[in-house]
Amino acid sequence: MKSKTIPSTRAQFAAALLLAACLGIPGRLLAQEHSDYAFGADLSFLKQMEDRGTKFKDAGVEKPGLQIFRDHGYNWIRLRICVEPVSGGLPNDLAYTLAMAKQARALGFKFFLTFHYANDWADPRNEPTPRAWRELAPDALVEQVFMYTSNTIAAFRDAGVMPDMVGIGNEVSNGFFMPQGKLPENWDTFAALLYAGINGVDAGRGNNRRPKILIHVDHGGDPYLTKTFFDKLNSYGIPYDVIGFSFYPWSHGTLVDLRANLRYAAEDLKKDVMVVETGYYYSPSQYFRNSPGPFPETPEGQKQWLEAVNEAVMATPDGRGKGVFWWEPAAGGGLVQRGFFDADHNSQPVLDAFLPYTRPMHRTDGQQPPRVPPSALKFGPAP
Repeated sequence: MKSKTIPSTRAQFAAALLLAACLGIPGRLLAQEHSDYAFGADLSFLKQMEDRGTKFKDAGVEKPGLQIFRDHGYNWIRLRICVEPVSGGLPNDLAYTLAMAKQARALGFKFFLTFHYANDWADPRNEPTPRAWRELAPDALVEQVFMYTSNTIAAFRDAGVMPDMVGIGNEVSNGFFMPQGKLPENWDTFAALLYAGINGVDAGRGNNRRPKILIHVDHGGDPYLTKTFFDKLNSYGIPYDVIGFSFYPWSHGTLVDLRANLRYAAEDLKKDVMVVETGYYYSPSQYFRNSPGPFPETPEGQKQWLEAVNEAVMATPDGRGKGVFWWEPAAGGGLVQRGFFDADHNSQPVLDAFLPYTRPMHRTDGQQPPRVPPSALKFGPAP
């Protein structure tokens, strides 16, 4: 019996592009509509800023903050959620995060939810267990994490804003739910808690499509630490889809280091990768007082940093680079100079860093070609 030849995904996509070209649909527009690449920002403080009266401006014109990001090509937002009650001035409880997710989804954004399994900040130096859970035995803590995650995801499901991706913990390189889940001492407990979060997502989503599961570590420029952590993690058979890295120039190495790490994760670990936190100052900071940074700490230098990080992710082998998120570009206080707005809340050049990849290519001859719905472009096996 003669076997059928099944074309590769690349060949199928090329055929779809040819069909689109014959019908007059710009190639970049087609690719953009079918791409999962995240041009993103963590906007967890944005609603709080606007609720307090901040008016963001784009080229001097007041607009809702989310609209400004959408207008500049952003297609994903990241939101954190903390275990209630939230302390330390963080607004990120369930009600707040649901409201923000609804606003974003109404504008067409995809949505990445990060669980900070704490009452306050969780980062590599400090991953505290929520106060109400600190006396629980390990098995009871695992059950609590499962129930909390399941109930939270169910709330998003019922509100019609299921996340497209979920981060189980934030920068968990050294563990979470400390001291019980601290690494490297407690890998068994850490793995059980991680499983509980992932299983909670599955339990809470009902019949909705499973969000991508992301594991977030902070060492974006260190292949050795990536290997050490994920070799051990993978020995537990934990199911996840994406590795997310933090990558700041004052903490995590050079752009060459980032490229090497992304390549390692893509080629050796066979995982999709994202930079889910990055940032740069548009005015002189404490970090480069004694030695220069990779770019000037100016509005234009800030844009150059984001462009360079994005190019590194896009260059990841096998198409496994899946996106970039800037951390808190619309925050106030001491984070303003790392943001996308000046002291008067006017937009900065960095907002335009993604436009070469997201701005549609329009016909210039005045004609409007017929649109082909995505459902008409089939990518299945050849007959």
